[in-house]
Amino acid sequence: MVGKTLKHYRIETQLGKGGMGVVYRARDTRLDRLVAIKMIPPGLVENPERRSRLLLEARAAAAVSHPAIAQVYDIDEADGNLFIAMEYVDGRTVSKLIAGGELDLMGALEIALQVAEGLAKAHDAGILHRDIKSDNIMVTKDGHAKLLDFGLAKLVEPDSNAPEGPAGLAG
Repeated sequence: MVGKTLKHYRIETQLGKGGMGVVYRARDTRLDRLVAIKMIPPGLVENPERRSRLLLEARAAAAVSHPAIAQVYDIDEADGNLFIAMEYVDGRTVSKLIAGGELDLMGALEIALQVAEGLAKAHDAGILHRDIKSDNIMVTKDGHAKLLDFGLAKLVEPDSNAPEGPAGLAG
């Protein structure tokens, strides 16, 4: 994919690969900015479950606006590729910071606090991330945490039949 263009996104380099997809750094040629492109691996793009998961991921992440959650810009399909265009986070994962011995206790607590605030905002919107791990948290060069990969997210609707107050008490 490197060197190809999907719609108005020019793929520059592969950033990572996992079970759910491949992530590339790309240039949005309309807005002249870097973005991350996540797509289903070729050969699996016709799988209805994979397509559904990618759409759910895009919707879940796009439903929450918080500085600790990577922003989703678009979901689209081109040349047989279904993809999400999202905020490109220039930084390193928490797992890489740990491996490099670059994360002290205060830094870890600051990252945890930022991620917890982002998760609270997601939970308020009825979204459960369900895949919190050090590989899914990026830290920008200036120390801001960004939660990535809502691929296993679950949308939860409030139970309208649940009692408002403590069980057994009339309201």
